[in-house]
Amino acid sequence: MTSFAEFQNEIYQAGVAGEVPQFPMTAEGMEAAAAAVMSPTAHAYVAGSAGLELTASGNRAAFESWQIVPRHLRGVPERDLAVELLGSPLASPLLLAPIGALGIVREGAELLLAGVAAELGVPLILSTVASTSLEEVAVELARGRQGVGWFQLYWPADQELALSLVGRAERAGYSALVVTVDTWTLAWRPRDLANGFLPFLHGRGLANYLSDPVFRARLPRPPEDDPAGAITLWSQVFSRPGLRWSDLRWLKDHTSLPILVKGICHPDDARAAAQAGVDGLIVSNHGGRQVDGARPALDCLEDVAAAGIGLPILFDSGVRSGADVVKALALGARAVLVGRPYVYGLALGGGAGVRHVLRCLLAELDLTLGLSGHSSVSELTASSLVPSSARKPT
Repeated sequence: MTSFAEFQNEIYQAGVAGEVPQFPMTAEGMEAAAAAVMSPTAHAYVAGSAGLELTASGNRAAFESWQIVPRHLRGVPERDLAVELLGSPLASPLLLAPIGALGIVREGAELLLAGVAAELGVPLILSTVASTSLEEVAVELARGRQGVGWFQLYWPADQELALSLVGRAERAGYSALVVTVDTWTLAWRPRDLANGFLPFLHGRGLANYLSDPVFRARLPRPPEDDPAGAITLWSQVFSRPGLRWSDLRWLKDHTSLPILVKGICHPDDARAAAQAGVDGLIVSNHGGRQVDGARPALDCLEDVAAAGIGLPILFDSGVRSGADVVKALALGARAVLVGRPYVYGLALGGGAGVRHVLRCLLAELDLTLGLSGHSSVSELTASSLVPSSARKPT
């Protein structure tokens, strides 16, 4: 059993010698510090959301609308954060969400992430639009004793390319596929529009395409000789707007990897995914980046969990603290994805910054779990929470 809370003691002990943490201790502090060192275009791309960014702010408000009810004298000096997911044990319920084009934040970003993920036993979900090829990231993950990688698929218009990407992930050793279904086109994102900046049109985040034999075969000239031609082809094949639930059944017949669907917000879609034979769901509104004014993801989690579909449910969107993780687990999530906070850590300190963010989250999760009277994450249920007085009836 790992005591993630020991990170707190390390900090206080270092303080005796006059040392203070190199990085801020809150997600808000990390973002503010990162904004000062990131390029304006990179920060806008990472921090921005759709439209008036009401969904992003709503995600945070949803967490604030629930309150943890501490229970005492239960004898919880040690806590167990371990979970089982897709038949495999994990040290904690935390995963790194897929985020594309991280090379605009720091060169070699995904390799740095893989090293920290393998060290801490936090699975890395690698984006299709990564800045480093999936094979290179898999090698880095394999260097660590606890390295676990999943591959996130933006389903391209070219079915042969889709199969090529999936086959590469399978051969490289990724243990699951995450099919993102809410981004068949990019939303109206004013921060990026104000900068006239989309990283992919500058050749950033295309490593998995430029290294793919099917993609390269579609080009009249190699991308090394004609980068503009490769970018144009990417823009033509990035997504498949006509994707249907039946396509997931088709994919099940073409891979041995378990498939999770990311972007579920409605219980009927959860049922449709289950009928398509997928192995898990990720409740997510893409961190507010796709539909402005959408329902907060945490509120969607309640309904999807209540649908009783018998699949593991993961949660993504708006997680900023260990207490947030506790709330999401209590409302029905098996595990939780964290996104923007680790990117700010990456910007501030590379691998060291990511490690700091994750250790903060895990320590706070460990402490909050114990201080609320639970010895393991499996004990968390809806009865661990109450709605705040400001929460609106759903």
